[in-house]
Amino acid sequence: MQKKNKYSAVLQELFEELLEEENLEAALAGSLDILAKALKSEAGVIWLLDKEQSRLMPMFHIGAIDLSNFSVELGNTVESFVTKTGESILMSTDAQDDRWTGTLLDENGIKVTTGVCVPLNNLHEVVGCLQIVNKKDGSDYSEDEMKLCQRLAAMTALTIEEKGLKVSAGEKKEVLISLRGVTKEFPSGDGKIQVLKGIDLDIYKGEFLVILGESGCGKSTLVNIIGGMDNLTDGTLLVDGKDYSHPTDRQLTEYRREYMGFVFQSYNLMPNLTAQENVQFIADIAQEPMSAEEAIEKVGLSERAGNYPAALSGGQQQRVSIARAIVKRPKIIFADEPTAALDYQTSIEVLSVFEEIVKSRGTTVVMITHNPEIAKMANRVVKLKGGLVHSVKLNLQPVDATDLVW
Repeated sequence: MQKKNKYSAVLQELFEELLEEENLEAALAGSLDILAKALKSEAGVIWLLDKEQSRLMPMFHIGAIDLSNFSVELGNTVESFVTKTGESILMSTDAQDDRWTGTLLDENGIKVTTGVCVPLNNLHEVVGCLQIVNKKDGSDYSEDEMKLCQRLAAMTALTIEEKGLKVSAGEKKEVLISLRGVTKEFPSGDGKIQVLKGIDLDIYKGEFLVILGESGCGKSTLVNIIGGMDNLTDGTLLVDGKDYSHPTDRQLTEYRREYMGFVFQSYNLMPNLTAQENVQFIADIAQEPMSAEEAIEKVGLSERAGNYPAALSGGQQQRVSIARAIVKRPKIIFADEPTAALDYQTSIEVLSVFEEIVKSRGTTVVMITHNPEIAKMANRVVKLKGGLVHSVKLNLQPVDATDLVW
């Protein structure tokens, strides 16, 4: 009885906060703070849905996290599931749920061991969700506490509808590459192993996209398919509206030549050619290349253009490989762990080159990396898990390469 009375008082306080505070944003932030304090929670988030872009914005959050410049596409994480289905989810310490991993909370240092996620339902539609995680004393949330969250969520959704709050993740970009239901199987003994299990993903023109995920999750397989180095098993791959799901060898060659540039962890330079000759070799087979001299200048190696790879540092060799990728003026550059073999300072120099390529030339860059710090400079971060897109995060204010620290 005492606990119910306590929660009745909290509910009254929440109602007054939403009713009396004229500024809606302040009211929502204040109500979240009241709830988190009442439940002694480590962190909490109110997510609002941008319906036009099918993206969730963490509009208000509390705890030792900063989600101010992020958003996520509707995917397989818990906040996406609750928003799409309108169902509430209660996770306890002895009943863990994989949908809670890989969220923005997880990526910002909060490992969720127990939590509540409930929909913001205004009786007409779900407009987002509310999350409360990790009781400070380590105990589980109760059904009564989930009901308290549901009541706040209902009041919040109705208040948002009444005051007409709309959210936007920014300008919608033009799609360059679109994957729908993409799968990839490889022979394994007497059977097959499915590495990609139904990838849905759009890649936009002029964006810096980072792909994260544990080893074996399908990152390289996905990039090989998009880059025309491997064929998908099932699904659809569209590039500039053209179907490359099952291209002929000729179409594949033209596709790689017209659209793709590649940068790998191993620099793959020809040792008997100088830096400029390595770049010129690619320029000679491209349709409308820039000059090799211009490409070398853009990566800051004009003074070393006549050197052979053996006389260049690792970072300089990687910059030559970047020059070789951009000389053909590709629409998209794929970079697979391009800084993995480099020290910190050299990595920053190489990442700055990619940053400049996106900003000055509008080239799309897709980078695979195991380094989550690099993800901070991306426009979007895609996390793969078990052959599926687990989450897609938008950085509204990407960090400059020179500000990265690891």
